Amino acid sequence: MTNKILKQYRIFGFVAISYFVTACSTFPQLTIHQPISKVLATKVLDNWVQSQIEVQLPLSTQIEQESLTIPAKFQGKTLYKVEPGNKDKVIALTVDDGPWPKTTLQMLDIFKANNVKVTFFWVGSALQANTEIAKQVVAEGHAIGNHTWHHWYKQMDEATAKKEIDRTSDLIYKTTGVKTTLFRPPGGFLNNGLAAYAKSQKYSVVMWSLTSADTDPHAKPQAFVNNVLKGAKPGAIVLMHDGGGDRHRTVEALPQIITGLKQQGYRFVTIPELLQESGK
Repeated sequence: MTNKILKQYRIFGFVAISYFVTACSTFPQLTIHQPISKVLATKVLDNWVQSQIEVQLPLSTQIEQESLTIPAKFQGKTLYKVEPGNKDKVIALTVDDGPWPKTTLQMLDIFKANNVKVTFFWVGSALQANTEIAKQVVAEGHAIGNHTWHHWYKQMDEATAKKEIDRTSDLIYKTTGVKTTLFRPPGGFLNNGLAAYAKSQKYSVVMWSLTSADTDPHAKPQAFVNNVLKGAKPGAIVLMHDGGGDRHRTVEALPQIITGLKQQGYRFVTIPELLQESGK
């Protein structure tokens, strides 16, 4: 889309240059009677074209997600929860193993209806299969973390760990424009080589302090709700899932979880926001 827009504006612009090059300029940065050379006009045109591209591009392609900037003190560290500044009642919902057909979209609708932003930790192979869903997630303002390519638990050498993380990170950027330095090891395993490599690359290794336990195959949705509402504390990081299996029970529980936390006075933040607020 960017190349198409750029081409269109350049065609328009060079037609304009040929018309105005010996006359008064109507481009920004030039006074009303200032004659312009082709070099100057081209420079001004480039600035104007870029400004028009920024206006025309959808949010999903403009985003570099400034909110993903992680404070230095958290880079290369393992995090379970974060003490928010001023004892603020904030909580971070995190969603693993997607993006996933149907389930992720259903959760996005719920988050949007409740004005809640969360952090999704994506599996590269799932992202590869669901790129349009991924673009929607980012366009709606949610934060993104890396959850490896294959979601393996096994022990890995450095080369394998590097490939698992870097391949996923590259696809996240290629698909959404997001450069993330958030990493969550599959299954929470910290000693199989993945976390060590992530830390060496200054990723924040994000664990959790509270789980919905939504991977329990025998539990009912209300159990997920109770787990979160009873365990909620300021600065908590909550684990849930949108992919890796049938997550319809998580979708069913989600509205009650959000409503219950709001009734307790909690404000929802992404992981980057939580880390930024801890320094206040």
